[in-house]
Amino acid sequence: MRSLVSEVHVRVDDLIAPLFVREGIDEPQPIESLPGVMQHTLESLGTEVRELKALGVKAVILFGVPAVKDAEGSGAFDPDGIVQVALRQLVAEHGESIVLMADLCVDEYTDHGHCGIVHEGADGRMVVDNDATLEIYAKAALAQAEAGAHVVAPSGMMDGQVAVIRETLDDAGFSEVAILAYAAKYASALYGPFRDAVDVTIADGGDRQGYQQDHRNAREAIREVELDLAEGADMVMVKPALAYLDVISDVASRVDVPLAAYHVSGEYAMIHAAGERGWIDTDAVALEHLTAIKRAGANIILTYFTRWFAEQAAR
Repeated sequence: MRSLVSEVHVRVDDLIAPLFVREGIDEPQPIESLPGVMQHTLESLGTEVRELKALGVKAVILFGVPAVKDAEGSGAFDPDGIVQVALRQLVAEHGESIVLMADLCVDEYTDHGHCGIVHEGADGRMVVDNDATLEIYAKAALAQAEAGAHVVAPSGMMDGQVAVIRETLDDAGFSEVAILAYAAKYASALYGPFRDAVDVTIADGGDRQGYQQDHRNAREAIREVELDLAEGADMVMVKPALAYLDVISDVASRVDVPLAAYHVSGEYAMIHAAGERGWIDTDAVALEHLTAIKRAGANIILTYFTRWFAEQAAR
């Protein structure tokens, strides 16, 4: 009876699995701060996607870890960059039977760890050049589309990024490639394990508060979402999820496009850390988190619990 009358249900169809693929390794590498999550080889990535698909997972999003990083993050737009190679491999095997998304940013690829082209500011700190970065994002979007991505997901929070990407894709004949915009991405302290996963250290002890949102602001998120939609975003996302359920709810009440939320690495890691100490029931809290995100109004959830949830649902 309790299940019959429950108002919210999380389904495997609602979830996207974030996957990491690393260049230059022979075996998948465990990520210590993300229990159960791996940096994949191309081969192990293929196996993982195959198994997720068999479990009913409908979509994955790829993050790349290049062997060499540089100032402009050229691996993000190199046709032979690790994500582009992985996309071609997955498209060849799966075609359109699973949705292939690619994170579109350069922080994983830059040697300074910022999400774009940087120069030294008046105070000696690194400053991201918004407009120069847009040129890089356009090239990365085109490389991902040419490699077979069904969805590109710009996450750098540069002003005008969606408009530039949409125009670039349309001009190149990729009007059917969708854009999932990280529209309300906060400068959160919950991204630490993700940075372990992609080997990112922000240079000079810096942060991303110059281009990611202030955690104290909610109305700002609505403005950012509206701007991305006006520029051509097909879907929008709030990141992180649990600390921003109010923002998810507010956005959900205002938009008529699919709304995603990213249950981020720190949220996942905290559940596992407390569970390993016996302080909480890991599975029960994971389900409670996912249900809360769905209840707040998210249609889609990016979560490292995707495989776990799909395995539970298959039992």
